[in-house]
Amino acid sequence: MNTGRNTALVVGANGVIGTNLINYLGELGNWDIIGLSRRGGPEKGHTHYVAVDLLDPEDTRKQLSSLTTVTHIFYAAYQDRSSWAELVAPNLAMLVNTVNAIEPVATHLQHVGLMQGYKVYGAHLGPFKTPARETDAGMHMPPEFNMDQQRFLEERQQGKAWSWSAIRPSVVGGTAVGNPMNLAMVIAVYATISKKLGIPLRFPGKPGAYDKLMEMTDAGLLAKATVWAATNPQSANQAFNINNGDLFRWNELWPKIARYFDMAVAEPLPMPLHTVMADKAGLWQEIQQEHGLDAYSYKELSSWGFGDFVFSWDYDFFADGSKARRMGFHEYADTEKMFYDLFDEMRRKKIIP
Repeated sequence: MNTGRNTALVVGANGVIGTNLINYLGELGNWDIIGLSRRGGPEKGHTHYVAVDLLDPEDTRKQLSSLTTVTHIFYAAYQDRSSWAELVAPNLAMLVNTVNAIEPVATHLQHVGLMQGYKVYGAHLGPFKTPARETDAGMHMPPEFNMDQQRFLEERQQGKAWSWSAIRPSVVGGTAVGNPMNLAMVIAVYATISKKLGIPLRFPGKPGAYDKLMEMTDAGLLAKATVWAATNPQSANQAFNINNGDLFRWNELWPKIARYFDMAVAEPLPMPLHTVMADKAGLWQEIQQEHGLDAYSYKELSSWGFGDFVFSWDYDFFADGSKARRMGFHEYADTEKMFYDLFDEMRRKKIIP
């Protein structure tokens, strides 16, 4: 592993993944960090932020032209769209624009790490082969922007000194605000509002989803795996499933989450969160005022569409994470404890009471 000083370019710096990655790199002590996002961020220690519109190639070149010391690109940016087909163009363009801007000026570039997910296995479409292995990727009908991004890196890397890696987490557990894919936040806000209304905590997804096998990926564990893959020469030009290492079923975990919030639990009741929670902004303001919470907007804390998506999986959802472990990455996380830790952190940050 390289022990010299490196410069990390974290693309998508304010998301759940990017935030935890920056925190971990800062703890390591031998990294200078540049965070990219549309809204930038506060300077902190060895971390510098750049506001950039990665969909604009000219703005990307202009803002990144001075970043000559970058040694590692950690790409975790994401643009949401209303359909799978519409996701391809913007998400591929942002990666292409980033590499086009950095590669010519960063003469010591060593690695480009790409954040993917189980969509490469068709997990978003319906029942898929489980446990999914890295070699199962791209075996379903396109479009799929994750695979387009990987193919771009594979082709671009040919004959170059730098390498790439593709990191494939399950649903990521973290606490970053304003993220469109934050399941822990969905559960915490949903539970808080349910408790305020005096109703039990009901699993809102499809009935079949309550009983299926699931897994998650802790954002802190994911950060460690991402840096491991980027700095371990044996990992070059490969993909890795990264998960906590355990499996769970909502029918066992959901009552435990209810107990954490000191709530009764009732039988599952299928309901679209994006619909039933749409009118709760005023109620959330009441909760914030009552408990002295920080004034995050309800929209910033609402990932109801993502919650509906995850809770609709009435099929097993897990992958084989043994490849990374066989190659030396031995971190793991207890998923139940992960949820409690995340809820505790949200309380410390005064996001929930």
